[in-house]
Amino acid sequence: MNDLHRAGVTFRQATEDDAPALVALYDGAARWMQRQGIDQWKPGQKSADHFLLRMKEGEVWLADAGGAPVGGWELWWDDEPAWGPQPPVAGYIHRLMTDRTTAPPNLGRAMLTHAEHRIAISGRTVSRLDCVSTNPRLRGYYESAGYTVTGEQPLKDGGGGSRYAVTLLEKRLLS
Repeated sequence: MNDLHRAGVTFRQATEDDAPALVALYDGAARWMQRQGIDQWKPGQKSADHFLLRMKEGEVWLADAGGAPVGGWELWWDDEPAWGPQPPVAGYIHRLMTDRTTAPPNLGRAMLTHAEHRIAISGRTVSRLDCVSTNPRLRGYYESAGYTVTGEQPLKDGGGGSRYAVTLLEKRLLS
């Protein structure tokens, strides 16, 4: 985290004015995935309206360095498409993304830690996320961050008529 502090990285909640930057982060991450042969996100798949809705229904966060966005993520307070109805004990992290050309090393882990802290201070004790079942590299990344697989959702509704399999992971948070 010290290297991130030296790099001038700060975290802040996104505003409506940040929607174009979030779309650019998403599209950049999607293009990187395609170059790596990872069939997951597609450029143009998430619009500014998507991020504006997520801001209304949950939280959207940005990591800035030198005054420019270098990463972002969404924090939801429920996720029925992946997890079904659940008691309010968890926060759900989505779309953890970094700008592969400008983000400092270890930014993804720092953003994950920040999201977990937000969940814990809300009084919830579990951090949950999911990843496409065909992406073992991402699953390994989350497992190395302390997440454990709790199951599979074979037909998550991704909106717009798309359905795909996801691996469900969670991490107990210290209070």
